[in-house]
Amino acid sequence: MQNETHNRRAIFWICVLALFTAALSFSIRTGASGAIKAALLDSTVPLHSGEMIAAALGNSFLGFAISLLIVSPLLDIIGAKRAILFASACFIVGPVLILLSPSVTGIDAVYRLLTIGMVVCGLGWGATEASINPVTTALYPNDKTGRLNLLHAWWPMGIVVGGLTSILFFEQLHLGWQVLVALIAVPGAIFGLWAMTQTFPKTESATLGVPFGEMIAEPFKRPGFWIFPIIMFLTTSAELAPGSWVDVALTQTAGMPGILVLVYVSAIMFVMRHFAGALEHRFSDMGLLWFCTIPAGIGLYGLSLASSPVTALVAATLWAFGVCFMWPTMLAASARRYPRGGPWSIGIVGFAGAMAIYFVLPQMGKIYDAAKLEKAGGEAAFAALQPGPELKSVLSFAAEQSFQAIAVIPIILFFIFGGVWLVERKRKG
Repeated sequence: MQNETHNRRAIFWICVLALFTAALSFSIRTGASGAIKAALLDSTVPLHSGEMIAAALGNSFLGFAISLLIVSPLLDIIGAKRAILFASACFIVGPVLILLSPSVTGIDAVYRLLTIGMVVCGLGWGATEASINPVTTALYPNDKTGRLNLLHAWWPMGIVVGGLTSILFFEQLHLGWQVLVALIAVPGAIFGLWAMTQTFPKTESATLGVPFGEMIAEPFKRPGFWIFPIIMFLTTSAELAPGSWVDVALTQTAGMPGILVLVYVSAIMFVMRHFAGALEHRFSDMGLLWFCTIPAGIGLYGLSLASSPVTALVAATLWAFGVCFMWPTMLAASARRYPRGGPWSIGIVGFAGAMAIYFVLPQMGKIYDAAKLEKAGGEAAFAALQPGPELKSVLSFAAEQSFQAIAVIPIILFFIFGGVWLVERKRKG
C-alpha cells in the first residue's frame, strides 16, 4: 500500500527521468560510436576497429549487468534513493572518462580509458534498472505491465532525443563527438538533485515482510522461474544488440545515418508501449510476446538486406513492432509470477538481458569484421579499398551477415513463447 509520505507522481517521474538518461546515454554512445571509431581506432587498428568499438559498447552492458546483480538483492538494505543517486553520479563520471580517453598516450591506454568510461555509464544504467522497476511495481501493484511499459516508453524517447541530437551535432552543426558525450551529464545531474528531495517506498517483497534470506532463496525454490532469464537473454539479443549496431553497420549501406533508423524505431516503440496494458489484458503477457516474435524476425532479416533508406525504414518498422514490448513485459511477467523474489528476481531477469548484449554485441562486430575481409579478399585487399561502390559492396555484405546472425533468435522465441503460453493456458483451463 502506498505510504502517505510518498509523492507517487514525483517518484514515478524521477524514475522516468533516470531511465530517459540511461537511454540518452545509450543513444549518444551509439550515435557517436562511428565518430569515436574513426577518431581513436581506425588509424591505429583498422583491421579490428569494428570488433573493438563493438566490444567497447558492449562493455557498458557489462557494467549494467554487474551493477544490476549487486544492487538488486541489496535494494531494500541500501534503499532505492541511494541507488538512484549512485546512478546519477555514474552518468556524470562515465562521460568524463570517455572524454578524457584521447588525452592519454598509446592506443592501449586510450582504449582502456574509453572502456572504463563505458563501464561506468553501464553501472549507472544497472543501478537505474535495479531501482526503478521494483519501485514502480511497488507504486502500482495492480497495474504492473501497463505501468512498466509506460515507464519504459521513455527508454525509446531517450533514444529519439539522443539520436536526433547526434544528427544535429554531426550533420548540421559539425560539432565533435566530445560535445555530444558531455550532454549525458545534464539530465544525470537533474534527476539526482530531484531524488534528493523525495522519500522512496519499500519494494513489494519488503511490504510483504519477506526476509532477506527468503527473498534470495525464492528463485532457487521455484525452478520455473529460470525460464525467464533464458527468455530475457534471447529477447534482449533481438532488441538491444541490433540497436547498438545500426550506426556502425547501416550508415554506409543504407545511404542514411544508421542512428536515424534507431530514432525511427524508438519513436514507434514510445507510442506502442502506451498500449501494452490493454493488449496484455486481451492476450496475456506470454501471448503478447508470442505475437511479437513474427515481425521482429522479419524485420531483422529485412535490415540485413537494407540497401536504401526506404528498405531500411520498412524493415525497421517491422522490427520495432516486434521488439517494442519485450523488455518491460518480461520484467512485469516475472514480477507478477514471483512477487516474493522482489527486486532480486527482477534483477536476475534484467541481468540476463545485460549479459546477452555483453556477449552478443562483440560477436556481431567479429562477424562484421570477418565478413568484410572475406568479401574484400583478405586484409591487404581490404586495406587497399578506397571510398566508393566497391567498398560499399564489401560493407553491405558485412552488415548483411551480422544482422542475419541475429535474425534467427525471434524464430527460437516463437516456439518458446508459444510453448509457455500453451502450458499456462492449459493449467488455467
